[in-house]
Amino acid sequence: MTASNASKAIASKTRKAPRRKEISEHAHQCNTCEWFWLQYPALRKHLFAIPNGGDRHPVVAAKLKAEGVLRGVSDLFLMVPRGTFHGMFIEMKSRTGSLTDEQGEFIERAAAQGYATAVCHSFDEARDVITRYL
Repeated sequence: MTASNASKAIASKTRKAPRRKEISEHAHQCNTCEWFWLQYPALRKHLFAIPNGGDRHPVVAAKLKAEGVLRGVSDLFLMVPRGTFHGMFIEMKSRTGSLTDEQGEFIERAAAQGYATAVCHSFDEARDVITRYL
């Protein structure tokens, strides 16, 4: 083995492992809904998404805005009252995601109106929050 080949072999062994791709907010939300619908079939239509985010064609965005879509509204709503709460709004984020000002303000308004609120950075966190709430 030449010195050049030896150094390449050593370099390949000491290379850092590739970074794991972060799981998207979309994937966490899909996993949460799928788990909920399987875990609580009688409540299947009680957890639903509020499709107010994402990139849209300007014409579609204008139509949705005219229909009442609001920036900052949480991603999921659990339409089940528990204790003193009327239901629960859940904002899904990736592990590194953070709230926008509009999302923080919406969560504060919802809590002031008697709704439970949660910001979940993973499926596991959302599952635990929902399980405790129910």
